[in-house]
Amino acid sequence: MTATPLQFCAVSGDASDPLAGRQHPESAHAYRTAFQRDHGRIVHARAFRRLAGKTQVFTHRDSDHFRSRLTHTIEVAQIARTVASALRLNEDLTETLALAHDIGHPPFGHAGEQALNDVLMQHGLRFDHNLHALRIVEYFEQRYVGFRGLNLTLAVREGIVKHSRDYRLEEHPELAAYFLDQRPPLEAQIIDLADEIAYLTADIDDGIESEILTLANVRANVPLFAGFFQDLQAIHPHAPEKLLLHEALKRMLDALVGDLIATTRSQVQAAGVQTLADVRACPRRLVAFSTEMEAQRRQAKSYLYQNLYESPELLRDHDLGGEIIRGLFAHWVRHPEQLPVSHATQIASEGAPRVIADYIAGMTDNFILAQWQATQK
Repeated sequence: MTATPLQFCAVSGDASDPLAGRQHPESAHAYRTAFQRDHGRIVHARAFRRLAGKTQVFTHRDSDHFRSRLTHTIEVAQIARTVASALRLNEDLTETLALAHDIGHPPFGHAGEQALNDVLMQHGLRFDHNLHALRIVEYFEQRYVGFRGLNLTLAVREGIVKHSRDYRLEEHPELAAYFLDQRPPLEAQIIDLADEIAYLTADIDDGIESEILTLANVRANVPLFAGFFQDLQAIHPHAPEKLLLHEALKRMLDALVGDLIATTRSQVQAAGVQTLADVRACPRRLVAFSTEMEAQRRQAKSYLYQNLYESPELLRDHDLGGEIIRGLFAHWVRHPEQLPVSHATQIASEGAPRVIADYIAGMTDNFILAQWQATQK
């Protein structure tokens, strides 16, 4: 029996759809949908280009083979669009959200985000990469004469905010336009787990390439990977281990994606969800792995935390990244006159701590290293 597609739960993106509306009205394009236009606006944004110079996992490494935040984003977009296509959801919206999901990240990965949040908390503020991404697309990107920001559709802005977590209206009244009391569309819900799939498989690959992880150790501790590797080794006993590694990771990724598609379809149908309004009213997110696959995902993620992300080599990198961010933040708090004019002029309205954090968050790893070295002279 053919599985039922979920197209009636999809965001339509039609001209009459409020989710395809923009803060500043624009005429419809002759041959591109609203979400295709948003896709292009993200790809051409300076913040998107800067992802090429931002840490995904590895910082200060000599190899060009490790994923950057940009190449990770492209992998997430490919996975997310595949899932949306299989479920007959809005592929253009899903891919656009995937492309935008990390543009709010500062340099040095999650260590950089933690350091920025720590210094801002001393001033009664917080740093959240989702909310910073919204500031980027609504304020910092300047490419149009008629308005500030990228003027993205409501669906894309909502997805940027809500793809990975829920926000409470009483804590974030500034986000009232983004239906905080409702679930995001399925297209947005896909992004967080597509992100998980992408980095679980990629980080095993990069971890072995870095020699922090070993193939033998991964096989001994990640059953999902080990099963595929063992099957392949039985079929190709003389194949080089590197090729077996790549093939096993490909099969691991495919298993995760296939499970996500099947489980999401099953969850939607079991909940009696038939429309986007039903998705929004649902008491829980519907995009999910099966119980069995979720257990394997958690196990693989735990292994990576213990053996890669918290390895002495990466912790040294993280500590250095945090030291640089904290040091530069403190330096510019003392000397705000040294900020670029475009940022210094915002201090009167935004306050120095927020302006400095915004400036740091936009930097690539190499640029912030150069700024740090300049202050040490």
